[in-house]
Amino acid sequence: MKTTFVSTQAIQNALRLTVQRTQAGVLKAQTEAVTGRHADIGLELGASSSRNISLNRDVLRMRTIIDSNALVQNRLSTSQNALEQMSGSAQQLLDSLISVTGSDDKNRLNIASETAMTSLDSFISVANTSANGEFIFSGVNTDVRPMADYNGTPTSAAKTSFDAAYLGYFGFTQNDPAAGGITPAQLDDFIANHVEPLIMGPGWQADWSSADDNNMTSRINSNEVVASSTNINSDGAKNMAMAAVLITEMLSSPLSGETRQALTEKAINYAGQGISGVDFQRAQLGVSEQRIVKSNESLNAQIDLMSLYIGELENVDVYEASTRLTTLLAQVETSYKLTARIQQLSLTNYL
Repeated sequence: MKTTFVSTQAIQNALRLTVQRTQAGVLKAQTEAVTGRHADIGLELGASSSRNISLNRDVLRMRTIIDSNALVQNRLSTSQNALEQMSGSAQQLLDSLISVTGSDDKNRLNIASETAMTSLDSFISVANTSANGEFIFSGVNTDVRPMADYNGTPTSAAKTSFDAAYLGYFGFTQNDPAAGGITPAQLDDFIANHVEPLIMGPGWQADWSSADDNNMTSRINSNEVVASSTNINSDGAKNMAMAAVLITEMLSSPLSGETRQALTEKAINYAGQGISGVDFQRAQLGVSEQRIVKSNESLNAQIDLMSLYIGELENVDVYEASTRLTTLLAQVETSYKLTARIQQLSLTNYL
């Protein structure tokens, strides 16, 4: 008969190692039960870890694009609201002009002139709208105020240029009684060859605008880029300025009825084109907004699909993890009790 020597110290060491391994298992099971994911993704997936990392990176990239799209949508929404106000200012001017067509009543003419001045000031104020520290109608020059004031002190470059052009062409100022001798043909020639170059031509960039013709663009998907801003150098803004300046500067002048009628008709035409131009800009931005909505829908669908596959790789059965955790905790508790009993096995207790 052979006996094997076993000491209480050896038993205690064995139990201690068992407790350590069980505690490690408890930590792993607790993490999986709480997060619903493998405690150590790399250890569990092995060679599939690279695929998991790639999928998570793609999901993060697409979520970043969606977050960026939210900022673009905010800028587009602000631009749409501003363009709506600008169109409203142009419409107010147009309504005022239609109401005084064929009228020689000085009070009504003065009111129409003041309305034109107010509409132009409002138009310029809205054109200088900023969002998140950026001027939304400056094109790519987002840190530059896009449009200079026309009325105010000191006299603006645009008004100085108009006054000089008027004086140079007619030889007198706008309020001079000699303005009564201006014929419709002279008015047409003055507008076409002297006023339009100041506003519709090179004078716009020189006296009115600091905006860039190039608009901001934003990537809204991995393979899709849209225009995410507009600028004040559009024909709509220029036509609005033409109508407002002509009425502000000349409607109250002592013109003949025939010439004033020709002036009013010209201004109405410019104001109508201004409204159409601004509304066209709104439509362009609306297309960009719709493309962003579609892009976000596509990105979210891709994220959902990838998340399902990532879940298949990473997720664990939470109920199984909870059951395993309960079992391991029971084992730890049993080990503690055994250890306490074994520690009491000493000869000194019986001497």
